[in-house]
Amino acid sequence: MALRRLFVAVALTDEARHAIAARVGGITFPGRPTRPPNWHVTLRFIGETDEPTVDRVLQTLDESDLGHRFRIRWGKLGAFPRATKATVLWVGLAEGADELTALASRVESAITHAGLGEEDRPFRPHLTLSRIRPPQNVAELLDAASSVQVAMPVDRVVLMESHLDGGRARYETLESFELA
Repeated sequence: MALRRLFVAVALTDEARHAIAARVGGITFPGRPTRPPNWHVTLRFIGETDEPTVDRVLQTLDESDLGHRFRIRWGKLGAFPRATKATVLWVGLAEGADELTALASRVESAITHAGLGEEDRPFRPHLTLSRIRPPQNVAELLDAASSVQVAMPVDRVVLMESHLDGGRARYETLESFELA
C-alpha cells in the first residue's frame, strides 16, 4: 500500500501571495527559495500515512470545531534557528499569531484524536521563504529587509499532500475545512 505524505496548513490567498512576492522580490535569498505557489503555513505535519489513517484524519478534521475566522498580518523576516546560523529564512506575523497558534492547537487535538502521535516541536507561526544548507549568517539581510505588512483572512484549513518531484516539492490540496 502506498503511503501519502500529509500536512495540515493555512494556504495563502492569491492576493497575499502576490503582495508578499512583490515586497520580497528584490531580495536574493540564500539557499533554496520556496516557490510562491507553494507558500503556506504548516499547522501540523503528519508525514507518511496509509489510506485508513488518511480517512480517519479527514473525518476527524471534518467533525472538529476548528474555531472562528480571523485575520493575520505578515511582518518581519526572521531565521531559524538564529540569524547567525540560519537554516530557514521566513516571514513572521505582526498580528494574529495568538489566533493562529490557537488554530494549530485545535488541529493538533484533532490529529491526535484521529490516532496519530503528538507533535514533538512547538508551533511557531511562519511562512518559509528559503531553506539554507549548509547554515549561513543572514543577519545583514534581516537587518536590511523591510517588514512585509500584508494582511489576509484565515477562513479555512487545508489537508495537503506533498509530492516530491525530482527534489522539488509540489503540494496538492486534498480537502478544505471552513472555519466558523
